[in-house]
Amino acid sequence: MARQLTGTVTSDKTDKTIVISVRERRTHPIYKKQYTVNTKFMAHDEKNQAKIGDLVVIKETRPISARKRFALEKIIEKAGARFEESDATADVPEEQKVVIEPKPLETEEPKEEKE
Repeated sequence: MARQLTGTVTSDKTDKTIVISVRERRTHPIYKKQYTVNTKFMAHDEKNQAKIGDLVVIKETRPISARKRFALEKIIEKAGARFEESDATADVPEEQKVVIEPKPLETEEPKEEKE
């Protein structure tokens, strides 16, 4: 059975290739302290779907190039899609909610010289 790994896309600059960073928690055999190990894998992305920051699943395949041994299986979560409304604002009525609108940029007008 082929290995499946879950990680975050760290680079999508090359054509049909993504670099995935997989975080793994390990325990030291003597000191029993936990530490994090980051491992990078290159994976084949045929349709260039994945972007930086996406959470993806990759699976092991035949060697595609010198360093690519994995292929993109699916995108679990798109980058920046984790917005959830907090429970604190759920109980507030609509008329009491504050909406902050951005200010338009002020352009400087040329100053007239006095004669």
